[in-house]
Amino acid sequence: MSNQGAQLRPTLLAAAATSILCAPAMAQSQAEDQLPEVLVTAQRVATPESRTPVAMSVLTAARLDKLGIDNAAAIGARLPNVHMDGAADGLRITIRGVSNADATEKGDPSAAFMLDGIYIARPQAQTINFLDVDRIEVLRGPQGTLYGRNTTAGVVNVISNAPVPRLEGAASLALGNYASRMATGMLNVPVNDVLALRAAVAINRHDSYLSNGQGTGYRLGQDRDDRAARISAKLALGNSASLLLRAERATQDGNIDTVVPDTNFFRGVEANKPVWFGAATSERLRNGFMPFNTRLEQGYGHKTMSGVGAELSWDLGQATLNYLGSHRNNRHDFLANFYYRVQPGLAIGVHENFGGEQQQDSHELRLSTNGAGPLKAQGGLYYFSEESHQLYVFRDLQLVNQPPYYVFPHGPAIARSKAAFGQLTYSVTPVLRATAGLRYTRDDKSRVGSTNFQQAPDFNAATDFKLLNDAALASHKATWKLGAEYDLAPTAMAYASIATGYKSGGFNDGCLAGSSALGLACPAATAVPAATLFYQPETLKAWEAGMKARFWGNRASMNLAVFNYDYRNLQLSSVAIVAGAPRFLTQNAGVASAKGLELDGQVRATPLDSIQYGLTLLDAHYVSYVPNGVASWAGEPLDRAPHSVLNLGWEHTFRLPGAALPVGINARRSAAYNISVASKLLQYRIPARTVSDFTLGYRPDGASWSLSARVKNLENKVQPITIDSFGMAVPSDPRTVDLRFDYQF
Repeated sequence: MSNQGAQLRPTLLAAAATSILCAPAMAQSQAEDQLPEVLVTAQRVATPESRTPVAMSVLTAARLDKLGIDNAAAIGARLPNVHMDGAADGLRITIRGVSNADATEKGDPSAAFMLDGIYIARPQAQTINFLDVDRIEVLRGPQGTLYGRNTTAGVVNVISNAPVPRLEGAASLALGNYASRMATGMLNVPVNDVLALRAAVAINRHDSYLSNGQGTGYRLGQDRDDRAARISAKLALGNSASLLLRAERATQDGNIDTVVPDTNFFRGVEANKPVWFGAATSERLRNGFMPFNTRLEQGYGHKTMSGVGAELSWDLGQATLNYLGSHRNNRHDFLANFYYRVQPGLAIGVHENFGGEQQQDSHELRLSTNGAGPLKAQGGLYYFSEESHQLYVFRDLQLVNQPPYYVFPHGPAIARSKAAFGQLTYSVTPVLRATAGLRYTRDDKSRVGSTNFQQAPDFNAATDFKLLNDAALASHKATWKLGAEYDLAPTAMAYASIATGYKSGGFNDGCLAGSSALGLACPAATAVPAATLFYQPETLKAWEAGMKARFWGNRASMNLAVFNYDYRNLQLSSVAIVAGAPRFLTQNAGVASAKGLELDGQVRATPLDSIQYGLTLLDAHYVSYVPNGVASWAGEPLDRAPHSVLNLGWEHTFRLPGAALPVGINARRSAAYNISVASKLLQYRIPARTVSDFTLGYRPDGASWSLSARVKNLENKVQPITIDSFGMAVPSDPRTVDLRFDYQF
């Protein structure tokens, strides 16, 4: 399509939507024929989703259960311009082409992942089971005012059910292929007029999706063994205040060996020209790599995540005071067998042992106005603190001139963030509102540690030596938003905004000449230049316009958004040689542009038929970027940014004597997109793909139980969701099938 056509397309769609709204309204349908309204807190106060001037998607608990979605990696395929990938090092979130690949203790995400409004800093802790979820809100675009730093891509907020003043409970059990078995339970008990308690548990297990072609008999990864539990209490403090307390704990014992060689999907990698080739899914998922330089070992992984939180709401009359606080602890230990390509056509085996712990605390105090006056305002203070300790041990790197043990003892790594923010909305007329918001953030980061070159597991000063890793960085930024919204009709609104986002800067391994820490000096011979040691904050300015409408007697909805991004200092990460040793390196990538269109909605065609639809168009590319200092990637697409994606879903309920039989099918067609390894000038082109899911249910009339069957990925096709600097690819899930029993009272 020509550039002129691409520019006209948003205008034509907006015009078509407006014509629908201006058409004569049909007679109102009965309430059961209409689309339900969902209350959201995307702007930190409760508003109907259809009246919230933000590009967002909401997945309710009923929708999640129907689709069999129980973790964040599974929801991306249901959302416009969103990828959520369960990589080996944690959750990888990409929204509108904006992403991040640094999952280490010094890295920050581009999209904030939140659990009940609490920012979860580490990607490894974002893979937890969904547990008694009320809804998930996914906000697309920078949210730098109300949510703060590290939201250049957007926000994913998983919101749990709170205790309610009635007795209720639920349980479910599911069995499927790959020996999958899942069980959940929930019980809500009103203790008295002022206190209600709620408890929830979940267990989810399945065998590995990968097959072992190595002849070792070892279990491989892409398995699952998750357990999670939460208890919460809601206490009424008089007539005007309430306190919500939560405590939760989750463990994950899945194997960390989740990778296969990229040559399972591509030929020509050795010539830096990877080309996709056809193969059976069983071959894609087969790991047949046998290293010649070492012996394989049984991999494992163990994660423990726990947290406590408190949420206080106090109605002061003219305003409501909210406090949100949390303490969380995450522990991760694993042993992994790596496929490690050291040069074209040559790969060796490398083992990594890892042990790490991270603690975080966060506090937010926010005041928001009440009442029906023309001015709505909110403001507050925010504090976040994180401390991490890690030990990375790499073995069997002798063929690349490294010692038998290449060790990174790091910690403490400390990150602290402080912010003050405010946003107000003023009703200029009964149908026109204007919004302005501002947030000031200060970030302080530091880390001490070393890179150890050892001949044995324990450091020996007589035979081994260390290089200092020591850096500290302070950065600050004011992010802002200006917006307006206009009521086109009682059930339709248009909005426009200019908003900015900010992701804090950071540092790589190494030290500046003349510095010292941990009893180690940093001589000039091993020092790292400041331009290599530090990378700058990532910033984004976004122009967006949209429309949300309900029409046809509230039986149909449409959400339309068009956007244009000015994206600077992208932080891209990969492995590179620094001071003679391989290091995980993050660099700024110049300037990028992203513009696109998102259209989605629902149609309740009949009382028994529902249709979901979605279309996204995206042009996200580098404007200026020279990854190796010579080759220009200007004009090359950003990763995981297909130029078009189409979603279509249909659900029909067949009536049987005394029962309902709901049937649904959903298909997603994605255009091709890239996964890049900039340090090696590699661009893997993932071809266009269609993925379909099927659901079938059985609900007896008036019964408290139901049955459902699901098939995900009917086509049984897989593709890489991540590829790293060494050629390790994490495949997507193959076809899965399960049968589920639900009971509730």
